[in-house]
Amino acid sequence: MRALTLALLLAAAPVASETLSEEIARTGISATKARLAAMADPASEQLFALAGLRFLGGVEAALQLRWQTGMRADWSELPILRLPIPENPAARPFAAADFTTLITNLDAEMEAARAALAQLGDQPFALDIRLADLWFDINMNGTRDDGEEIGAVAGILAGGRRVGIPVVDPVIRFDTADAAWLSAYTHFLSGFASVALAYDPEPAIQRVIESSKAIYALWGDTPPPNAMDMMFGRQVDRLAMVLLALSNTPDKGRAAKAHGHFMSMIAENRRFWTLVELEEDNQGEWVPNDRQVSAIGLVMPPGTGTRWQAVLADAEALLTGEKLIPHWRYGAEAGINLKKMFDTPPPVDLVTWIQGEGFLPFAEKGERIDMDSWRDFERLVSGDAMLFAVFLN
Repeated sequence: MRALTLALLLAAAPVASETLSEEIARTGISATKARLAAMADPASEQLFALAGLRFLGGVEAALQLRWQTGMRADWSELPILRLPIPENPAARPFAAADFTTLITNLDAEMEAARAALAQLGDQPFALDIRLADLWFDINMNGTRDDGEEIGAVAGILAGGRRVGIPVVDPVIRFDTADAAWLSAYTHFLSGFASVALAYDPEPAIQRVIESSKAIYALWGDTPPPNAMDMMFGRQVDRLAMVLLALSNTPDKGRAAKAHGHFMSMIAENRRFWTLVELEEDNQGEWVPNDRQVSAIGLVMPPGTGTRWQAVLADAEALLTGEKLIPHWRYGAEAGINLKKMFDTPPPVDLVTWIQGEGFLPFAEKGERIDMDSWRDFERLVSGDAMLFAVFLN
């Protein structure tokens, strides 16, 4: 046992003259993260690497749980759950508690990533990471297998017609501005996690799992007369899980926490654009300014940052209640105060929400949001607004 432990420690230890990027390629996210976390006095680039690996570690843990339970990538409504992963032929049945575990672990890793970023502060750094060195140990066997590279899972280079000159073996030089970008993304995922947990989805998921089993037990040995269940059964079950969970009265504390994360996301994103605009180099850029070029070949039209910040300003105005969400029944002078909905979160009732009654406690007269900023952004990026929204956060 001692020999095995020693062998594992030696395998995880950095090799002389090995870069941090090469270490990740050799040992993986978890082992490199553990080594950096154990350092007594990490350098600034090591702190950023630790934050980045905790972020990626949260994604990796979610992918591993999906692989263990055979959770497919057709959960297109939710981040991370939509990412493609290799199939596990021996997956165990998905349990309701698995969803809670997945979301809770993800949030914990985002919190840990922010802790490393807080320790980093405003210290300058530059860290070169070769994208091909990043991989997720999805099947948890400790080795890199087909379909586990970050490009295949996250589709980083899948920009379609937005990829200008194809880049061979891109290397990203992460710097101070990118720490703000990473912080913003951790807040986005933590905000999503807080919203999901606020509605206590586990009982709803368990209810649908049990009812689905009872439905399939009725089939007996006779195959269904049509392909409706094959085409839509999983989607209907998933929709039922979501709607049943949303019918719960959400936890007020978690809703407030989500609101705080979304506000912090906007603040950190704004800080990123301030910092990136000051950059004068043009080397290995992740998200470039108008004078730079993306290292992954993504073509960003001049003015992308300015237009995106206008979209964020609208989102902030909604979160603060400065502007209201229009409702088709409320006329041109009134709308829904989103801030009030976070302060006193209601259960989701689609019937009364569509009819208008359900939003009345949050309705008031005032300036309504328009979609001009989003339309301007969408025109600028020639219809690829969602691609850039995911990338820019």
